[in-house]
Amino acid sequence: MDIRKVINSKPRILLFIILIIFIILVIIIFTGIIYMINYRNPWDKKLTEAGIVEKTAQVGEVNFNYAEGPDNGPALLLLHAQMLDWYTYSQVLPELSKKFHVFAVDYPGHGKTTYPEDYPMTANQIGSDLADFINTVIQEPVYATGNSSGGLLTVWLAANKPELINAIVLEDPPLFSAEYPEIKMTIADKAFTTSYNATQEGYEGDFLNYWIKNSTEFFKQYTGPLSQPLISFAVKSYKKTNPGKPVEIAFLPADVQEIIRGLNYYDPHFGAAFYDGTWNADFDHGEALQKIQCPALLIQANFEIEENGILNGAMTQEQADRAVSLIKNCQYKRVNTSHVTNLKKPDQFIQIIESFFLGGQ
Repeated sequence: MDIRKVINSKPRILLFIILIIFIILVIIIFTGIIYMINYRNPWDKKLTEAGIVEKTAQVGEVNFNYAEGPDNGPALLLLHAQMLDWYTYSQVLPELSKKFHVFAVDYPGHGKTTYPEDYPMTANQIGSDLADFINTVIQEPVYATGNSSGGLLTVWLAANKPELINAIVLEDPPLFSAEYPEIKMTIADKAFTTSYNATQEGYEGDFLNYWIKNSTEFFKQYTGPLSQPLISFAVKSYKKTNPGKPVEIAFLPADVQEIIRGLNYYDPHFGAAFYDGTWNADFDHGEALQKIQCPALLIQANFEIEENGILNGAMTQEQADRAVSLIKNCQYKRVNTSHVTNLKKPDQFIQIIESFFLGGQ
């Protein structure tokens, strides 16, 4: 045996192995990109099978985008969290539509709902327009549930339009914490600051791209330190391949997927109104809660107070207890999950909604 030939062949074998590994990686990455840009959310089919249809309705100056199910029971209005859209309820709508006539609405600042350029991003304006939506489109009093800012709007409706609301479930709303000065001591203020900066600096009509560029801490925490440029590439590729369609990015946690989808439509003037306090103009949380007469259930998700005193969550325990004490007929439920309960614990959310609104029916 010629030892020299054996020795000389080793580098060639190593290069061959490296080449094979490289080719496999290229195939995997290419296949992943193809899958990603052609991804369709599996819940699309389930919503269609349940008879849930996306619609629009002009109500005053607002052209509301919403999803409506078949008339299988009393009307149920669902108001999503800030930065999301009606699709965040996709995992609960098929089941809820079996017992309710569901209406999941993109309120102004979100989703495909449109409105005048000078539209006031305030609780009073949005609440009034949602009341008109109930009167014009739903045409009967509703059971209502709202998450986060949607929960605040649910409070507004119950307090100011009691004739339109049968009962409410408040899903981890930022009661009191979204008011000044408490708002400056919440983790949400980072998002509000980004929204405000976008309105001041200009975001070239693409807030999602602006947000990805300016949310390094978010990606480090929720998707990993190297994910930010990859997600940016994925979003740009998807939007180029699927113009005009909701941004659906595979391989991400469900809540991050929904944030990406929601931010593609999000109007940063909504968040900026929280930053400068105008969203709560003439909408005092304590006074509104005291006006509520209908049955109410307050859901509180997990929260923590960080070492720097920042609230990471919607409400402290003291704020939640205060809210319950101010509503005349209010129950309280703590849920062991993060902020968007309907997305993280859909089965539990469905059980809560059916049990509270329908009781023994």
